Amino acid sequence: MDKADRAARVVRTIVEKLQPGFAVRLWNGERIGPADGPVLVINDSGIVGRILRRPAFTTFVELWISKAIDVENGSLFDLHELKPKGKTRAKLREIPKLKLLRDLPLLAFSSGRVSGVDGLAGKDPFVSGSSKEAITHHYDISNAFYQLFLDERMVYTCAYFKDFENGIDQAQADKLDHICRKLRLKPGDRLLDIGCGWGALLIHAAKNYGVIGHGVSLSEEQTKLARERIRKEGLEDRVTIDIQSYTELSGRSYDKISSIGMFEAVGFANHDTYFSTILRLLKPGGIYLHHAITRRMKKDKRAWSRKGPAYRALIKYIFPGGEVDHIGLTLDNLESHGFEVHDVEDLREHYARTCRLWADRLRARFDEAIAEVGEAKARLWLLYLTGCSTGFEGGSVLIYQTVATRRSRGRSGLPPTRADLYR
Repeated sequence: MDKADRAARVVRTIVEKLQPGFAVRLWNGERIGPADGPVLVINDSGIVGRILRRPAFTTFVELWISKAIDVENGSLFDLHELKPKGKTRAKLREIPKLKLLRDLPLLAFSSGRVSGVDGLAGKDPFVSGSSKEAITHHYDISNAFYQLFLDERMVYTCAYFKDFENGIDQAQADKLDHICRKLRLKPGDRLLDIGCGWGALLIHAAKNYGVIGHGVSLSEEQTKLARERIRKEGLEDRVTIDIQSYTELSGRSYDKISSIGMFEAVGFANHDTYFSTILRLLKPGGIYLHHAITRRMKKDKRAWSRKGPAYRALIKYIFPGGEVDHIGLTLDNLESHGFEVHDVEDLREHYARTCRLWADRLRARFDEAIAEVGEAKARLWLLYLTGCSTGFEGGSVLIYQTVATRRSRGRSGLPPTRADLYR
């Protein structure tokens, strides 16, 4: 019996024990499992040894990127929904080890083909997430690539669904308006948007609420397109964007400040600088809106601080240097730096839906994505968006919008109820 036959026997043993709701097709055409529905395809017998030798999350990421494993007649979402019931680790422990041991020695030195992975990871996994290098790695991939799956305004943050059946264009328009109402924007307000992306919020706020908008960003590509959009809207006298860090802002103050989906790049070591800077830039009576992904707090800080395999892979390939806090730490930081917290809204289900739509849209235009960024990177991003959606769906990651003002005595200036936010 050669290595390929032994690898096939190992796969059969594992699949028979796990009993997933999808089929597995081997490199030789053999199909294991249901006769119809989605199929997990293993294209190379050599990767079985690679998995057995290093059964880590990043191994599966690399195998997916290189197309050593693939999905047919369905999507990654289908595989997730049809995954084995119960605890996978417990089932794996039940596998008769003697059946595997007869094949493991010969397979131990098989590695299979893994190509296209080089160059996809961040150059330095310990780089600050808010550094120019880290921002460029994620956001300067290609404007054309992002246009394949984002909405018409190119809003690359959690949408807001008044109805979960709404499309992404409507949900992102509703999100922009939701933020503007939370900030209580009015004509003449000076609005600062930190990490302003392609300028959608600034444009929306200037057109619909009459504000004077200023954005800061470290992304060259995003800023270039954002400025073009501002020119097309005839808003150059009311909206400006500078390529600089929020820490470099001086001699200015703002009535309202928004931070939408950029805080994850700040890093724990820079929290004090970040919140102190926001307080310094915000006028008395001003409003700050903090929109950021968080992780669920665990039984103690030590347990929470451990980064799981999916989190480590995300930092390695997608967000170099990114660090995500928990909502309790967000509130601690706001209060300890001189803010009063007024509202906290959980948008977890909204982001699960947002990422699902992004992944579906990318998959629908996958050939164009491959032509734009190459197959390996396109596959990485399809996996990333799918993983984000299932992560938010399962509650392992969350996202909150928090509204705060500078702490002061007396009236905050906010209305007595929030009824107007949900019209």
